[in-house]
Amino acid sequence: MSAVAAPSRVLFVTGKLAEPALRSTLGAMAPSFAVDVAMLPITVAALMTTEWIAKHLAVPAGTDLVLIPGLCEGDTASIANRFDVHVEKGPKDLREIPEYFGQAVAREDYGAWDIEIIAEINNAPRLSRDAITREAMRFRDSGADYIDIGCTPGLAFPELGAVVRGLVDAGMRVSIDTFDTAEIRAAVDAGATMVLSVNGSNLDVARELSGRNVRVVAIPDLGAPLESIDATLDSLAKWSVPFLVDPVIEPIGFGFTRSIERYAEARRRWPEAEMMMGIGNITELTAADSTGVNAILIAICQELGIRAVLTTEVIPWARGSVREIDIARRLMYHAVTKHVVPKRVDDRLVTVKDPKILEYGEQELRELQSRITDPNFRIFTDRDTITVLNRDLFIRGTDIQEIFSQLGVDEATHAFYLGKELQKAKLAITLGKTYRQEGSLSWGYLTPPDDVKSEHVRLTQRSRRRDAPKGDPSPQ
Repeated sequence: MSAVAAPSRVLFVTGKLAEPALRSTLGAMAPSFAVDVAMLPITVAALMTTEWIAKHLAVPAGTDLVLIPGLCEGDTASIANRFDVHVEKGPKDLREIPEYFGQAVAREDYGAWDIEIIAEINNAPRLSRDAITREAMRFRDSGADYIDIGCTPGLAFPELGAVVRGLVDAGMRVSIDTFDTAEIRAAVDAGATMVLSVNGSNLDVARELSGRNVRVVAIPDLGAPLESIDATLDSLAKWSVPFLVDPVIEPIGFGFTRSIERYAEARRRWPEAEMMMGIGNITELTAADSTGVNAILIAICQELGIRAVLTTEVIPWARGSVREIDIARRLMYHAVTKHVVPKRVDDRLVTVKDPKILEYGEQELRELQSRITDPNFRIFTDRDTITVLNRDLFIRGTDIQEIFSQLGVDEATHAFYLGKELQKAKLAITLGKTYRQEGSLSWGYLTPPDDVKSEHVRLTQRSRRRDAPKGDPSPQ
């Protein structure tokens, strides 16, 4: 809703089946703007295209926003240009309209961040240059600000300089993850601008970085307390080498909470210092989906002023961490700077369970059935029940084989379609998700796009010709 954040008059476009549900939703919403509803001469709103809408729509004077169903195909410009009014595709489910408008103001300035993502390519010496380049490009496209070349202690890396130079030439910022002074020199000479890490064991190499526009990450000496960083920081300051402080986060079971406390103590000790946290130590070593783990770790970083995080994507449950952190850093920046809780602004980190389950009650569905005049099956779910209906049948249950056996379908293509949709409906009620016929289940940032060659378009066109009982989308 970037163009019209606070509309004064909105025209909602819908079809015949969805019109009562839309009016009910708008009535319960009690919006602050004037509302008009345009019911166009089509049964299922999702089958409208923007070109078709432009030909059949009339826009009342004073309208400053036209909201069309989110499933409509085509460019909204065809409507906007004809009526000289702002047009948007709304949510794919009309029951999400109140939330859609409620989030409009929040979306106006959403998306800023101030935490850098350093994405490590683990065990880089064991990979080919092509494999390193592909992984680096994937990380960059996922939101990484630095590509970290993770060296392997004791394993020679003769191509290190060439690898770093190739990534730098491709426009990437590169960091080197090693304590080996020769590898640090080779990487920096090739264009790396960050070194992970230095402490008392390899501090001398940092003297050579003075004036070279290279940042180093300072960590405690091995087995030593936080105070051991003091001598390292004093030397770095004397040599004018920019640095980030990393007190080192420990895995759960090995001092995780104490290490978080060290970060808070480091912020108190060095209130102006840049800091980094290697959050991959938690996501890689905790058997839990990384999505929520990354969100909490980024929230801690945001509140403590830790402006760089190092992550990896080695173990399967941590795949996608860079994308997750890119989303989390925007969400947590918004929450902390606006002093609001991080919800109802960006739901992309809710992947397995939906933020809200949208459902129709049995009475609503029976009212819908009373208006249906075709044999196409509609499928709905609530929290624990699947409903399949058309003009002749109204079936509710939880066993999809039992439901299918009552549909009287024996044509192979139709049976496959219904079986696919029933299985998806069963998955939705099992996981606590909103089911939308012929649409993808929501998996947060992992949600695939709906197929533009949607099944319901082909089936409905065939049903018009043959009056065969095929599938049909929900009344949206």
